[in-house]
Amino acid sequence: MRNRLLAAASSVLLLPVVVPAAHAAAAPTPTPAAVPCPRVTVPASAPSRPPRPSPPPAVAEDQAVGGSALATAGLVTPAGGPQPPGVTATSWLVADLDTGQVLGACGPHEHGTPASVQKLLLAAALMPRLDPQQVVTVTKEDLDIERGSSAVGLLVGGRYPVETVWLGLLLQSGNEAANVLARLGGGAEGRAGGVRAMNEFAEYLGARQTHAATPSGLDGPGQFTSAYDLALIARVCFADPTFRRYALTETHRIPAQEQLGKKGFQIQNGNPLVGRYPGALGGKTGFTSLARHTYVGAAERDGRRLVVTLLGAESRPMRGWEQGAVLLDWGFALPRDASVGRLVEPGQPTPTPTPTPTQSPSVTPPMAADPRPAADESLSDGVTGPGPLLVAAAAGVGGLVALIVRLVHRSRRRRGRLRA
Repeated sequence: MRNRLLAAASSVLLLPVVVPAAHAAAAPTPTPAAVPCPRVTVPASAPSRPPRPSPPPAVAEDQAVGGSALATAGLVTPAGGPQPPGVTATSWLVADLDTGQVLGACGPHEHGTPASVQKLLLAAALMPRLDPQQVVTVTKEDLDIERGSSAVGLLVGGRYPVETVWLGLLLQSGNEAANVLARLGGGAEGRAGGVRAMNEFAEYLGARQTHAATPSGLDGPGQFTSAYDLALIARVCFADPTFRRYALTETHRIPAQEQLGKKGFQIQNGNPLVGRYPGALGGKTGFTSLARHTYVGAAERDGRRLVVTLLGAESRPMRGWEQGAVLLDWGFALPRDASVGRLVEPGQPTPTPTPTPTQSPSVTPPMAADPRPAADESLSDGVTGPGPLLVAAAAGVGGLVALIVRLVHRSRRRRGRLRA
């Protein structure tokens, strides 16, 4: 009897536990290909691009600042609108300075190297802080710039009004002027403090892909920006009447430094858009062998003010400012309500991903963690995984073992009474 019961229990223990197979994983939805940006052919004689430094990793949240349509490395334009002109710039953007609406762009959030358009960030961050009538003395460290790079001609020991230094920065792209202003605005930290103020201001604007390493835009490690970020910076600049006056100044006289035995001289506005483009409001040019040509320009037409930003352009067949001009023409040809995104407002909170239909945008209190294992949702309806089947099998085997023990114990007691 006992042997038959043990054999039966063994057969139960050897039975396989059947677990339903998991459903096959759903195939991922393919990502739509980016629309290529219009390009013009670069002549063979154009200089080759030097190797670019590795940009920081792209962050999906940063790519969508201003609207999900702007999260593309390709072209984004209003539906039904005219095709934008072909340019050599690797990325560009056209926006309305007053409404903040983005009219169109090519790779708006792609990292690029700024060159001297970074001086606009210096102006946006520090111009409101500095008294234009204050007189500043130039130091030897202020003239620590790359040999052959753009300079105003400020002298060590020279004394200049801050307004003159700003004009030297914006009209002649003076790199030593950038060092003077960053040092003055950086307080006890000097130039480094000025650069830190630039980066803090970029973060405040929502320019999440901008990081300054130098105040002038001369190439530095880890220095990047984007066409979208430049539009945020330019919008702040053109909202300042002092900046607008400086940007439209055609000539300015650098005062003589009699204590140094040096005469004064005149500088001119180096932005060709001023004086050549109807309604020009000014802007900034830039160039390094690494960044290639960069440009920011703004203009007004029929009460509408637009700004264009572009990075990574070649000078042929069109120079940087000319590429900006044709993009401005394209923007003015669009309806006033045309939009593919927007420029975020300064200080606006960090954007959050749009909730999916299965997510609720409302905030609910966190629930206590369930100590039980989570169910496997990949199985068929009504089956939550192997757990319940294994528990049931274990419970059945356990009950059978208990029955066998009781029977064996009862048989031993019976034989004991018979012997007695």
